[in-house]
Amino acid sequence: MNCLTIKTGLKKKRSRTLDILDVTLPGLDCGLCGYRTCDEFRGQLSSSPELIRRCIHLSDHRVGQTPNTAPPAKPETCSGRAPSRGAGLNVLPQAARSPAALVWRDSLGREFDFYLEHFPEDPGPREIILPHNPLLTREMDIQVGDILIGRPLGMSCGCPITHCGVATDVDARTGVLTWCVTGPLGPRQKGFKDLGYYIAEGYEGLVKESRCELKIGLRYFFQPKMCMLQWRHSGLVNYLSRNADHWQVRLEGLWIG
Repeated sequence: MNCLTIKTGLKKKRSRTLDILDVTLPGLDCGLCGYRTCDEFRGQLSSSPELIRRCIHLSDHRVGQTPNTAPPAKPETCSGRAPSRGAGLNVLPQAARSPAALVWRDSLGREFDFYLEHFPEDPGPREIILPHNPLLTREMDIQVGDILIGRPLGMSCGCPITHCGVATDVDARTGVLTWCVTGPLGPRQKGFKDLGYYIAEGYEGLVKESRCELKIGLRYFFQPKMCMLQWRHSGLVNYLSRNADHWQVRLEGLWIG
């Protein structure tokens, strides 16, 4: 092998490394690549660019991945309804909306109305849940800070992914729990309590970007920003609180699709 061949190979490898570093990682910190966060994963790509194949969210062969030939979503519609032109109290500031900068479609090409983001002080999205056997909350002696796993079954969501999270509020009388959904690394490293199947009763979070006006009492399609499948959900807004650049919302009556 001559020097020219070696230099050409090094040049190609350097070019490929630069291409990999330009890739935008999903920012979900799901842990499926083997690293705790997307930033930690990116730090390994400069020396081992082939690791990019571990990110399932960038794979061309993930479930439901088909060429999206549908026209871009129109920001002037909202869950099939024309947006209201009412007073400004129910409308996000224009800087926070920026619908033209976003594609309001999930990974299956379905339109949705807004992204739901988690509170900055929480380790993940805040979900209110009820075990299919509410007595489990007492029988398993679930306490705030416990690491839990379970899967939302049936009409409450029907998500095919087992959820992992940390309990933040426990009502032993009714069995209702509030937890922050996280990735699978915590249960793998520290152990967990298995709820089995549960009902997803509601979500609480922040809306910083929306393509339409939000009102209490209306049902919207939304996408949890940290959803591993990047699928749209549906929920009824029953709480709204206006802040400087976002809404704090609560959604109940959850569905997927």
